[in-house]
Amino acid sequence: MSFSCGFIGLPNSGKSTIFNALTSLAVPCQPYPFCTIDPNVGVVPVPDRRLFRLAELLQPEKVVETTIQFVDIAGLIKDAHKGEGLGNRFLAHIRNVDAIAHVIRAFNAGQVPHVYEDIDPARDMDIVETEIIISDLEIVEDRIKKIERLAKISKDKGETEMELLLRVKRYLDTGRFVAMEDFDETERHVVRGFDLIATKPLFYIANVDEDTLADIPLPKIEDAAKQRNRQVVYICGKLEQDLSVLPEEERSSYMELYGMKEFSIEKIIHVGYRILDLITFYTVVGKVMRAWTIPRGTPCIKAAGKIHTDMEKGFIRAEVINIDDFIACGSEHAARERGLLRLEGKEYIVQDGDILHIRFNV
Repeated sequence: MSFSCGFIGLPNSGKSTIFNALTSLAVPCQPYPFCTIDPNVGVVPVPDRRLFRLAELLQPEKVVETTIQFVDIAGLIKDAHKGEGLGNRFLAHIRNVDAIAHVIRAFNAGQVPHVYEDIDPARDMDIVETEIIISDLEIVEDRIKKIERLAKISKDKGETEMELLLRVKRYLDTGRFVAMEDFDETERHVVRGFDLIATKPLFYIANVDEDTLADIPLPKIEDAAKQRNRQVVYICGKLEQDLSVLPEEERSSYMELYGMKEFSIEKIIHVGYRILDLITFYTVVGKVMRAWTIPRGTPCIKAAGKIHTDMEKGFIRAEVINIDDFIACGSEHAARERGLLRLEGKEYIVQDGDILHIRFNV
């Protein structure tokens, strides 16, 4: 299963351009609203220098990176919850992703019209996120009314669900996304079942001009993001899309010209990965080395099930070593001699960078 991150934003904010650069897929990208009708999906490898350092050491025949799924969703405009633009159809698409990347237009390309004529990142943040909040508020209010009706004819008054709905509603009433960290694990499970967009983690991608790259971070965007307690990644989508299709030798010289040490799209992947609170563990089985994605806090037995259901069913124990310790030692034998390889049971919480060798019997 890939974890998914959806690109949202106003029409002509550059979502599809950034998606193209990120996935190297030929997604239509034209300067008119609603070019994206059905969501485009790309599965992108998560850049992992640790994995390839280990591969250099062990020389496996095959290396499989872990992935994250990105979804390019059509632009939202004011009153989308009432059916304006492409309306609720695309609000529904956002409900299907695990996290949200809100693309904010910060470029002034005259040939690409802005739906509200001028560039105002803070206003654009408010327009899109207000539509999400209003849409979610309608769902919450409908659910509250349903519980109230059922309470009149049933002994089950749904008190726990009602309490959580009212807590969620208080956030939405003040124009805020829901702070999921204010709920315990059991409560979070119930709240996620409400299928609300405003419970998902969100970060901003500021799409800037080539001439603006030297001036980032931009104070107006930073201030607006700080007020909302969100991270910002800056990218010149058009430049990185153009660079992504160049031969590697030409790409390096152009990156040097613009003072780029790395593609900003890598930052987007890593922020999306972090905002979902995911970690990576590794396996080396025969001639195949592989990275795996799991939520932080996953017990070892569930990580084993990620590899294969038989491993979870017949789990005995796991041999565990951190990838950095393995690389520093240079071999499994040296790691064993230094006492860095240990045995763990099914309740062990897998840590980022663990290499697991699962012992099982079915």
